[in-house]
Amino acid sequence: MSSTTNTAMTYGRAVRLYPFDWLILGYSSLMLVLMVLFGRPLSVYYDEIAFYVSMVALVVLIARYVDERKGRLSALIRIAYPVMLLTFFYRTTGGLMFLVFDRFYDWQLTSFEKALFGVNPTLYIDRHWLNAWTNEIFSFCYFSYYFMIPVFVLVLFVKKHYETIKSILTAACLTFIFSYLLFFLYPIEGPRWHFAGQYVNQIESPLFRGLVEVVIDKGAVRGGCMPSSHFGVALVILMYCFKYYRRAGWLLLPINVGLAIGTVWGRFHYVSDVVAGGLLGLAFVLVVWKHYPRWSCSAVVHRAQRELEAEHVS
Repeated sequence: MSSTTNTAMTYGRAVRLYPFDWLILGYSSLMLVLMVLFGRPLSVYYDEIAFYVSMVALVVLIARYVDERKGRLSALIRIAYPVMLLTFFYRTTGGLMFLVFDRFYDWQLTSFEKALFGVNPTLYIDRHWLNAWTNEIFSFCYFSYYFMIPVFVLVLFVKKHYETIKSILTAACLTFIFSYLLFFLYPIEGPRWHFAGQYVNQIESPLFRGLVEVVIDKGAVRGGCMPSSHFGVALVILMYCFKYYRRAGWLLLPINVGLAIGTVWGRFHYVSDVVAGGLLGLAFVLVVWKHYPRWSCSAVVHRAQRELEAEHVS
């Protein structure tokens, strides 16, 4: 069975695409089509068009020329390259925020949440709950998100749990991609912009609030709030931890709870964004757990059939 699998993976140096490869290729291609259909004038989107074309080319080149069996570095690049691209995909959404609609719709979410809670949670926190140490705790939890994916993938890579990496990156890519699509299908700029003139207090803490603000100032886009991809992907990692590494899951659980609260506490998201992001992450993990083995096996079997046919002809 293993020899068949290896043969299937190396047939004529044919390109074997993993599920996350297909997701990146499909998302990039879809964005190119949407820009052609809705981008007016199209010249405004030339940078984004160039980016997505380059992403398609990069995925094909990596899949074609980087053989994960030829050393650990090659394996790291081939299996974990989506981690390196996520920031660039996120940043590119900033130029596409008004691809379909020409305004933000925060007023709808804030009206809904005020009707539901009786207050706008972000304004209530501002007036009643802020203090240096709760700010520090929730800022730490929020900041920890930026290390979750690379650290988790690196640990799995060191352990040579390659299939688990492929599975989790498939779930993470699904969560990110659908989040990015919703960014411009329902543009929300977020409370730190929408309520900018209504806050009466600064969020201050000894260390981590400052670090969060540096990251936000350097890398955040205006918009991209609905849903919270931060919490969605953090939940993906948490669920994988509980499935495969339960002790790590229990350690990560309070951080994820603090992250969910911290997105609202820090004025980055509305409660609705966090709920929507969590539902996306939960749904896609369940989908991947159910279907990934079949997706992976079907690709191997297809390659094996092609190799056997080629050997028969030769």
